[in-house]
Amino acid sequence: MGRNAMFGESAFTLKLSGLQSLFALKRKVVIPYRTVRNVHVDVFDAPAWMLRMPGTSIASLHIYEGSFRYAHEWCFLSYEGRKPVVMIETDGHDRYKYVIFEMDNPTEVAAELRRRVRECS
Repeated sequence: MGRNAMFGESAFTLKLSGLQSLFALKRKVVIPYRTVRNVHVDVFDAPAWMLRMPGTSIASLHIYEGSFRYAHEWCFLSYEGRKPVVMIETDGHDRYKYVIFEMDNPTEVAAELRRRVRECS
């Protein structure tokens, strides 16, 4: 899988490689812990009327990679298929309100991210 979760001292970084970075037109998303408001794991269905700016979406296969705009808010999506994903809601991030991505171990990534957010507050 072309996604890696990196936990730094003051920020979480989602690193993309391979096809994911090519389709998303982005190599990484950095989220300072102080901007994280909520983290959970669930199945996500992307709204049908999102604007892709820039990114790749194949709705029939549930493939979303890149930046999207919906209801006046920016989202970063990186997942394929209908399975549990990590969902991060931010407040004060310089670009994204939501960052939603697939990982092999979404529950563990979400738990570690919650722990780091608690430590920074």
